[in-house]
Amino acid sequence: MAASIAPASAVAQPNTPATASEALKQYNELSEQASKLNEELLQAEEKQGQNQEELDKATADVAAAAQVGDQAKADEETFRQQVDKFTEASFEGARFNQLSALLVSDSQQDFLNRMSALGVLASDNFEALDKLSGAVEQASDATKKATEAQARAKSANDEAIKITEDIKKRAADLDTQKKDVKAALTKLSGSEKKTLTDSGDMSDIAVPSGAAGMAVAFALSKRGDMYSYGATGPDVWDCSGLVMMAYRSANVNLPRTSQGQGSAGRAVSRGEVTAGDIIAYNGFGHVALAISNTEVVHASTDGVPVKIVPLDAPGSISAMRRVAG
Repeated sequence: MAASIAPASAVAQPNTPATASEALKQYNELSEQASKLNEELLQAEEKQGQNQEELDKATADVAAAAQVGDQAKADEETFRQQVDKFTEASFEGARFNQLSALLVSDSQQDFLNRMSALGVLASDNFEALDKLSGAVEQASDATKKATEAQARAKSANDEAIKITEDIKKRAADLDTQKKDVKAALTKLSGSEKKTLTDSGDMSDIAVPSGAAGMAVAFALSKRGDMYSYGATGPDVWDCSGLVMMAYRSANVNLPRTSQGQGSAGRAVSRGEVTAGDIIAYNGFGHVALAISNTEVVHASTDGVPVKIVPLDAPGSISAMRRVAG
C-alpha cells in the first residue's frame, strides 16, 4: 500500500535584518528551512514515482485480467454451443439415446456398453462446461479486484502529485525570501563572509581502501563545488546528492534522500565512526560523509561550497550508518 506524505507547514516570512550578525543568523535559518524543504520535495517526488509504478502495474493487471476474462467467456460460449448441439441431437435421435441404443445393440452387454459411453460423453461435456463457467467467474473476480487496486493506486498517485506541487510552490516562495536575505548578506563583515564562502581544508587526505575509501575520495574531490537544491553533480550538489554519487562511484547504490541514506546499511556508535560512514543530522534532514572519527565532508547549504567541517558542526546527530566495510 502506498504511504501518504503529509505536507509541511508554510515557511515563515523573514524580517529585514538590521545588522550583519542578524543577516547571517537569518540566512542560516532560512538555509536550514530550504534544506528541509528540499528533502521533502525529494521524498515526495520519490513517493510519486513509486505510486506511478503501482498505478502502471495495476492498469496492466486490469488489462490482463480483462483479457483472461474475455477468453474464458469465449471458451464457455463455444463449448456451450457444442453441448447444446449434443443435447439437441440426442433428442432428435442423431446420437444414441436409450431407445436407439436398445434397438441396435447385439446383446445386453452391448446395450450396456453403449449406454455407458453415452453417459460418459454427456457427463464429460457438462463437467467441462461447469469448469469453464467457474473460470469465467474467477476471471470476473480478478478483473474486479484489479480494477479496485487501480482505483486505489490512482488515488494515491493523485495525492502524491498534489503534495509534490504544493512543496514546489512553497520552495518557490522560499527562493524569493532567500534572495532578500542574500541581498542583506552584503552587510556581513569580511571575516563573516570569508567563513561562509571559504572552501576550508583543500589538502590531500589519505583514504582507506575499498568502497568506503572510494566514496570519500570522490566527495573530497568535490571540495569547492557549490551547493544547489536537488543537485547531483557534476559540479553542484545537495547533501544527499553528494553522498549518493560518492558511493555510486564505488558501485554502491544508495537511496536519493537523506532520510533513506540515514537508514541504509547498519548502525555504528559514535566511537566506531570511521571514514565512509554516513552521518545524518537534524531529524534526517541533512547528511554528511565521515572522513575520520572527528570530521565530515558535506554539501551544507545554498551559497556555501562543499567542505570539511567538524563532525558535530552540521547539527544534532540523528544516525550514524555504515554501508561499506
